[in-house]
Amino acid sequence: MKKLYKHQTTDIFAYVLEEQRALVIENIFGEPLEIPVYSVFFNYFPAGQGLKIVAVDETPADVMDLFFQVLREVTGQHYQYRLGQVLTVELAGQILHSETVNLERQAPKTLLIATRNEGKTREFKAMFSQLGYAIKNLNDFPDLPEVAETGMTFEENARLKAETISELTGEMVLADDSGLMVDVLGGLPGVWSARFAGEQATDAANNAKLLHELASTAISPEKRKAKFHTTLVVAAPEKASLVVEGEWPGTIATISRGDDGFGYDPLFVDEETGRTAAQMTLAQKNQVSHRARALQNLMKQWPEWLKQ
Repeated sequence: MKKLYKHQTTDIFAYVLEEQRALVIENIFGEPLEIPVYSVFFNYFPAGQGLKIVAVDETPADVMDLFFQVLREVTGQHYQYRLGQVLTVELAGQILHSETVNLERQAPKTLLIATRNEGKTREFKAMFSQLGYAIKNLNDFPDLPEVAETGMTFEENARLKAETISELTGEMVLADDSGLMVDVLGGLPGVWSARFAGEQATDAANNAKLLHELASTAISPEKRKAKFHTTLVVAAPEKASLVVEGEWPGTIATISRGDDGFGYDPLFVDEETGRTAAQMTLAQKNQVSHRARALQNLMKQWPEWLKQ
């Protein structure tokens, strides 16, 4: 691989394959993209060399823009093009190619996160925006009814939210049910994490109750082992839902530390770094958290699920 090229404004990449007569255009999951002006690439890219373009954005104009960027550098020729209803390719002021193309604008890819929690939304947005998805949450749908989390497991609650909201909105919906599970408390607060201190409990109240429940273990760190758990469910109309899980092992601190994050983050200590989740940046957290690990599992199954 000689060089990695990147489009100036979108996440589209290209590189040259030495001594290989091939042109591969695919999305980030390895699926081929249908580009209406595909033939142009073969007409002008040098024989004996190949080009691979990997995109998370399937806009034909952006792919063409990146192609001509690579073409000019590889050939040393200042090719220009204009792309509207007609594609025109020029070199040294001479028109080399002209063809009518159909560039119907594709609907933007959107993913609705089934939460009103902006902190949780930011975590998912940081992960999915790089895949070209516009992210919404339930604050964009103020008239939607609340979905009661009546399940006894994380999966049951996540399914309830994802499938109900997808049916009501027609959107692809990602829902998670996440919670803190403390060994010495038999896995509590678990699915009741958000309301551990009672209905409508605040984060501060839940943290205070947790510290109270663990007060007798303050001098026994081995009894304060815990893990964050996430179950993710993605639902879309006329598709079987996708279900994955992720866990983040750690311990419970004796006092709150850190100003970032939400929920139990100020008390949850990452076992590898010794920092609480609230002492980590969003980027650091997105490398190791339960949601990050669940999303890694989601990405492994996502391509096949999208094909269904």
